[in-house]
Amino acid sequence: MPQSLVKMLAHIVFSTKDRVKIITPEIEPLLFGYIGGIIRNNDARMIIAGGIADHIHLLVSLGRIDVGVLIGDIKRNSSRWIKKQDVRFAKFYWQRGYGAFSIGQSQVATVSKYIQKQKEHHKKQTFQDEFRALCRKYDVEFDERYCWD
Repeated sequence: MPQSLVKMLAHIVFSTKDRVKIITPEIEPLLFGYIGGIIRNNDARMIIAGGIADHIHLLVSLGRIDVGVLIGDIKRNSSRWIKKQDVRFAKFYWQRGYGAFSIGQSQVATVSKYIQKQKEHHKKQTFQDEFRALCRKYDVEFDERYCWD
């Protein structure tokens, strides 16, 4: 085959450093728009973004980019961008780690709905409990000592 074709779907999750509730309703759509641009600049596609004040979820079609490289670019550039928006965001940081879970095309609608309903979902569940549940669902081993910076 003379060309390489790739479509890998990833549900990506990461929080603000120490889960500081800093992503305001006013900045959230701008932040997601900016992150969408970062993703496009990496030849990937953001399907949906959502979250609450202390963490975000992204559903991304990766193409040929390494997920770790993409997430590093998202965190680095969005952090730099948000700090310039307002003095309230001067101490904005993302946590060091992340979760990235592969999904199949048949799961896109379900995962999209889950991401869309984050605000409602987190009236009943903390980020930590949600992340633990995602790791169990996707059979990902983790060490709690390194999850919550």
